[in-house]
Amino acid sequence: MGTGKGRPLPIVVLSFACLAAVATAADGPALPRLVDLGSEGCVPCKKMAPILEELRTEFADRFVVEFIDVWQTPDAGDKYGIRVIPTQIFLDASGKEQFRHEGFYSREDILAKWRELGVDVGTAESETFSRWEPVQPDGRSKDAICSVCGDDIALEARVEAPTEDGDYRLCSMHHFFVTASTLDAETFAVAEHATVAEAAGGTMVPVRSAVYLYGLDESGGTPSIRAYADRDAALAARAESGGSIMTFPALARRELASRCGFCQRAVYPEEAALVKLGGLQVPACCGGCAMGIAARMASEVDVRDRDRLTGEPIDITIYQGSVASVEPSTAVAWSGQRAQPDGTRVPAGCSHQGLFASPENLRRWVEAHPLATGEMITIHRALADKMALTPQQIRNACKIGQCAPK
Repeated sequence: MGTGKGRPLPIVVLSFACLAAVATAADGPALPRLVDLGSEGCVPCKKMAPILEELRTEFADRFVVEFIDVWQTPDAGDKYGIRVIPTQIFLDASGKEQFRHEGFYSREDILAKWRELGVDVGTAESETFSRWEPVQPDGRSKDAICSVCGDDIALEARVEAPTEDGDYRLCSMHHFFVTASTLDAETFAVAEHATVAEAAGGTMVPVRSAVYLYGLDESGGTPSIRAYADRDAALAARAESGGSIMTFPALARRELASRCGFCQRAVYPEEAALVKLGGLQVPACCGGCAMGIAARMASEVDVRDRDRLTGEPIDITIYQGSVASVEPSTAVAWSGQRAQPDGTRVPAGCSHQGLFASPENLRRWVEAHPLATGEMITIHRALADKMALTPQQIRNACKIGQCAPK
């Protein structure tokens, strides 16, 4: 932000679109006005420009949007008594100031302020969708449900990890490392009594002594990890399918090489959302954690994730703690939640959160997951929920029992 003084052109400069909006307002009943005082040169003002243009077009019958470049018209800065740019001033239909804000102001925040001031700009979320009860009861045995993702556990891939928190039942060695990375204990301490099913027959063997066959499919997607009781069995399997043979320490180094920047759980780069700050890229295990990372950063942040149903890209720009832009503009988030015995709701874990390019895609995903419970929320709210977390809650992310044994 900058000051509103120092350039000598004593006329108010409005865009052509703005003049048209003012004229339209003059032809009918007087409308309230949003006056944005900034310049074409300051960074937050540039971030505001597309938001103002959208509001000017979409709400032309509700309020007038006026932009004044105070570097070209310094008298305007004096008239309104601004200290920094951009400054947004909300005026009622008679021209009386109702509220002012300094700095970048998101579309959602502007509309929320108009609602607070009594201007009809529609509801905060034009479309909502929630499901708080599963479509069908979960009749599976708890021993057959992965503690991390809630999926079924295949007998030839199951992992059992007893800890002080209880006995974790996991569908893969990857989720063993996810569990180990979110507990306070060292990975090798968690592994001390953990066992994994041998791929050749399902016999449980200690995870620390097992030999692993690590492979990738042709698309380079999620790695596959199969455990064997000894090296000879792993060599025989490699002869048929290829892959790399690893001991537990080597596998641990690879699995823990990439960690979510918010909750610190192990994450595959192929599956991670990315949070970009300048030249720095930080992986996130889900869209929710990506918002958590963005909430902790003060400057401009770009979030890149994929639709959980279709895989299409979703790009979000966050500026000074607010959502500046979303592509596609129809993108929404799913806040997966589950009910506690006392009736309260808690997050269902990272595997049950996600971003979607449209509400339609989200509905289709929920329909394909009959046990999923939660609600659709806007991208703006997904960020706001993370902004509301206390430092202690952030430190305890994924260490508060959401993936603990049930």
